[in-house]
Amino acid sequence: MRRSIGINPEQEARSASEQPQNDEGTRRVVIEDVKPEVDRGRFPIKRTVGEKVVVEADVFADGHDAVACILLHRREGDQEWIEALMEPMVNDRWRGEFLVSGLGGYRYTIQAWVDHFQSWRRELEKKVAAGQEVSTELQVGARLVEEAAGRASGSDAESLKQYAFALGPNGRNSLATRTHRALESKLFDLMSRYPDRSHSTSYGKELGVVVDRERARFGSWYELFPRSCSSEPSRHATFKECEERLRYVAAMGFDVLYLPPIHPIGHTHRKGKNNSPIPGPNSPGSPWAIGAEEGGHKAVHPELGTLEDFRRFVAEARKRGLEIALDIAFQSSPDHPYTREHPEWYRHRPDGTIQYAENPPKKYEDIYPFDFETDHWRGLWDELKSIVLFWIEQGVHIFRVDNPHTKPFSFWEWLIAQVREQHPETIFLSEAFTRPKVMYRLAKLGFTQSYSYFTWRNDKEELIQYFTELTQTERREYFRPNLWPNTPDILTEYLQYGGRPAFVARLVLAATLGASYGIYGPVFELMENRPREPGSEEYLNSEKYEIRSWDIDRRDSLKELIARINRIRGQNPALQSDWSLRFHPVDNDQLLCFSKNSEDLSNVILVVVNLDPYHTQSGWVELPLEALGLEPDQGYQMHDLLGDGRYLWRGSRNFVEVDPHVVPAQLFLLRHWVRTEMNFDYFM
Repeated sequence: MRRSIGINPEQEARSASEQPQNDEGTRRVVIEDVKPEVDRGRFPIKRTVGEKVVVEADVFADGHDAVACILLHRREGDQEWIEALMEPMVNDRWRGEFLVSGLGGYRYTIQAWVDHFQSWRRELEKKVAAGQEVSTELQVGARLVEEAAGRASGSDAESLKQYAFALGPNGRNSLATRTHRALESKLFDLMSRYPDRSHSTSYGKELGVVVDRERARFGSWYELFPRSCSSEPSRHATFKECEERLRYVAAMGFDVLYLPPIHPIGHTHRKGKNNSPIPGPNSPGSPWAIGAEEGGHKAVHPELGTLEDFRRFVAEARKRGLEIALDIAFQSSPDHPYTREHPEWYRHRPDGTIQYAENPPKKYEDIYPFDFETDHWRGLWDELKSIVLFWIEQGVHIFRVDNPHTKPFSFWEWLIAQVREQHPETIFLSEAFTRPKVMYRLAKLGFTQSYSYFTWRNDKEELIQYFTELTQTERREYFRPNLWPNTPDILTEYLQYGGRPAFVARLVLAATLGASYGIYGPVFELMENRPREPGSEEYLNSEKYEIRSWDIDRRDSLKELIARINRIRGQNPALQSDWSLRFHPVDNDQLLCFSKNSEDLSNVILVVVNLDPYHTQSGWVELPLEALGLEPDQGYQMHDLLGDGRYLWRGSRNFVEVDPHVVPAQLFLLRHWVRTEMNFDYFM
């Protein structure tokens, strides 16, 4: 049978037949089931600047003595711990918290001990209440206080000495006065400052926190192919022309403009329209086939402009409140300089040629993957890290990483840690549409955000189940979802057949279920929904393989609605984080209802979405009034921020009706109904 004495993991694993070492036998407190703790402390939890870290643990001792418990925390690199008292909850569960105020790493752990003074005081109160004689107990207390005076200094030490004398039998005070002094709150406070920790138990592990900037928690992303920003159809645009598109993206209220690879594109086995293996004379190729005679991952496609043009583009974006995110795709075209300078970084076929990428029956002859099992992996790792650092020098601090699940976990853990050590503001978005455990591992080892399965979660039960897992379980400590209803690779069946209501519904879901979301545009706002062929999620005439021209001023565009939703997100703190998400019952399987709220309940948002893009749906919503800060019989106003309707609700059960051909969702701001002493009613 294992026994835990809270020193370190090795001691916890020791056989019960072994003798305790040093003074372990005097440590009576047990610390276990610490939360949050990811994989027994192997990985850190995630927070953003200004957020709290709330820590809970089971802390208890043998017998009936009182226990004291503290939460220790510090910045990485600091030597001194900061202490925060933990408070008892129920059933030996304790809780404490601390604030993370800066970027980088933090550490935290727990220490606890038997509090002999508190135990003594509690027993004294019982005996006094029972009318028992307590002179001996007061002598014991005097000794405890005198010992504490030896641990104190200054005026506190003097005060404790005076208390010790007052409690002792040599004083002039009566027994009643001595007892009264022993139970004074001032003495209790003084003793709490100078406890006897000589037999304290430490948790045995220092747990980690990675602290990111706010954009890691909250932000709206817009994906754009810069080569398609030309005013002339089929002509390759330049960064200078793309600067005009910045005004359009900023007007919709986005925070991040994400660009697919901007590097030179290879010519060998270049793909043509709709991924054809036979390119046309003007086929621009896939941006993910990186590298040509003009350069590789540290070069700019010459038709886009120069490196200086790109830096100007980044600066212009910043002026409009936009941050540029770049795609990092660690692969190359057959024409990349690496294939000549470092052939050892690739896997070779028996005939000596480099192995191209395959996903049978698909062949990607225009892309060469790197061989991460090469004997020359150290040089490869260093070069790939230098790519990220190069673009940081150009002003980029957000990277969307292409297919990270096809590269070793150890590589990503090393690269992200190396980059963040120098640039803790850097954000890495993992584009890993793969198995859940692989996605979660990538998040644990350092990726700031992750694409998610939201793209394919359409019905009510699977949405509830998935987002409950992401926001109400341990997953939330390390996995930050970024919700995308579409990407250049994914046009879902729901969007193909649901028309405008489907696009609006998925937009509202992405923007409200997630604090971070993105769309691939102008495809999304122009509701492009034609697949390459039946049953495919590939777009017809995909922008991945050709230059497209978009009429961004089309009257049926969703751009005004998108701008409104992004304004709502910016004005309501409830929508700027994920952990308050709660789903509420509706007696209609086509209606999804959920709420988010600020920590103090001053801002509460309720969302009702019609998942059926074809028919009007109605039902009765049931709300947990107390959890939303409402009294059982209190009236309250629900202001629909999308349709501007205002409804007076009362009680926990209320009726909703949503027509998808008007707006397939209602996004309510809850306003409390306040009655003044003069019987004047108003909402706040």
